[in-house]
Amino acid sequence: MKLDILNKSGQSSGRSADLPDDIFGIEPNEHAVYLAVKQYNAAQRQGTHKSKEKGEITASTRKIKKQKGTGTARAGSLKSGVFRGGGRMFGPKPRDYSFKLNKKVKALAKASALSHKAANGSIKVVENFTFDAPKTKDYVAFMSDLEVSNRKSILVTADYDSALLRSSGNIPNAHVVNAKDLNTYEILNANTLLLTEGAIAVIKETFA
Repeated sequence: MKLDILNKSGQSSGRSADLPDDIFGIEPNEHAVYLAVKQYNAAQRQGTHKSKEKGEITASTRKIKKQKGTGTARAGSLKSGVFRGGGRMFGPKPRDYSFKLNKKVKALAKASALSHKAANGSIKVVENFTFDAPKTKDYVAFMSDLEVSNRKSILVTADYDSALLRSSGNIPNAHVVNAKDLNTYEILNANTLLLTEGAIAVIKETFA
């Protein structure tokens, strides 16, 4: 699959980039994508939820009422969950929600997401570029030139670029990521995927 390479002003450079079919042209595997997105979302959860149980409540331990003859259930402690202020029965405890996913499944999910974007025409290839200094207005102009101002876009670079990252930091619909850190969730969450020439080479190396 070939796409025109654009400069940062949105104009064609007269060159084209070759996107390999084994990464950008496969039949998407929906289940692999589901597992990868599920793993990503699970890893974002803090898992710090906690409620006090009966043994962690500070309250009087005296017997509330006599054992028999009241016509109601037995009650021996104010710490019981049946009373207001008592411990919660089977409440949430801190836990780790993350789970392991095989590398081949994650690679298949990422290729499926990239192929989906390519099939929908949601990928643009841009020449390698950077900014002399971090400026939000420069990145806003870049998005406007590539006609992605009103859509969620993700710019994939070959290496970590501080100037581009900081320039896009205050723009809600913009995100800059290193090609090695690109994941399935980010690909699907963006309306348009902006790939630099260097990023394409890194993606090929990653899958190789």
